[in-house]
Amino acid sequence: MTTLIITLPQALPTAATLCEGVLSDDGRSVLRCVETPAALLPAPSGADIVAVVPAGRLSWHRLSLPKGALKGGLFQEGNPGRLRAVLDGLLEDSVLDETSQLHFALEPRPRADEPVWVAACDRAWLHAWLATLAQAGRPVARIVPELAPTLGDAPGNASLNVIGTPDNARLMLAGPDGVTLLPLSVATTALIAWPEEAEVLAEPGVAALAEHFFNRPATLKAAPERWLAAAQSDWDLAQFDLLYTRGTRTRKHLSAMVSSLFRAPRWRAARWAAALLVAVNLVGLQAWAWKEQSALAAQRAAIQGMLTATFPEVRVVVDAPVQMARALADLQRRNGTASAADMETMLAHFQAAAPDLPTPSAIEFIANELRFKGLDSSPAGITQISTRLQPQGYGVRLDAGSLVMMKEERLP
Repeated sequence: MTTLIITLPQALPTAATLCEGVLSDDGRSVLRCVETPAALLPAPSGADIVAVVPAGRLSWHRLSLPKGALKGGLFQEGNPGRLRAVLDGLLEDSVLDETSQLHFALEPRPRADEPVWVAACDRAWLHAWLATLAQAGRPVARIVPELAPTLGDAPGNASLNVIGTPDNARLMLAGPDGVTLLPLSVATTALIAWPEEAEVLAEPGVAALAEHFFNRPATLKAAPERWLAAAQSDWDLAQFDLLYTRGTRTRKHLSAMVSSLFRAPRWRAARWAAALLVAVNLVGLQAWAWKEQSALAAQRAAIQGMLTATFPEVRVVVDAPVQMARALADLQRRNGTASAADMETMLAHFQAAAPDLPTPSAIEFIANELRFKGLDSSPAGITQISTRLQPQGYGVRLDAGSLVMMKEERLP
């Protein structure tokens, strides 16, 4: 599935505001970079559109939520209104703006017994951009942060990015303690005390500066690659007032799960294993079908051989069991032996199957059919007689007030 990743500009939307975006056909590599107003962004059919909130537009807060605040069902954050009120109370003294003017979002799969990360950004700015993209025919399916705190306490989970231009270079540090955005200088370099063995990621335009300040080679990572990595994270800032309905939220999570299964690199081994399992089963089924077909063909050949060996006058075999039954009946008639289709044999079988029926008023035998007239039998009784006669190869039916017994062509 094609993914369009749009990085929301810092300013409020206007018709001329340029949006930077990335197109990817596999979710892992950059297919094309774009920079255009929202109305001119590419809109591939069926594309998954992801909005990236810049690091400078987000603040991060580590909170211990009251017991029961996260109680809820699958794919939802409990009672959104109650949880939002809890966050307003906890963050009232930690943010500069009024909490009513901010949009909050919790970390993916928060645990009730541990502190959780909460992202905050300007609600009016975020809603304005989402509305602009929706009006332009690019409705956003997910909202992700450009950088987010690493959900773990290991120092190795931290990352350092040097971004911007030589005249305005900045540091972005993401780790277990949150996300920090600072100007690149000697003071800030000393302040963060980045370990000597740790990797420094830098955009091409500021790679030389990064190597100068940190005294080590920098790994190039352009902004589009950073946005693509952000889109692969588990974060989704579309919560609370952006959580329109439970069904919408559930579909979004299911879509993300399916997309992750089919595209995420960490599931590559599982995808190969599943494909191999399907292939092995298909080969096994084909081999089993071939074996069964061979066995069936051998049985048919044996039956046909028995028919032609027993009755040499049969030249063409169409239905061996039926032809053998007819040939056997003809042989019995020629030798004066009663066959299963003779009147005497059929009468004997009928009497054994229906000993309690009264004597019929008339009996007719025409074309291997025995017709009994004057018998009053219920449908249940007819069914019972038919069940008893079926193993001998006979059928019974009612026809114009008469009970008809016939020899079935195909042997049971």
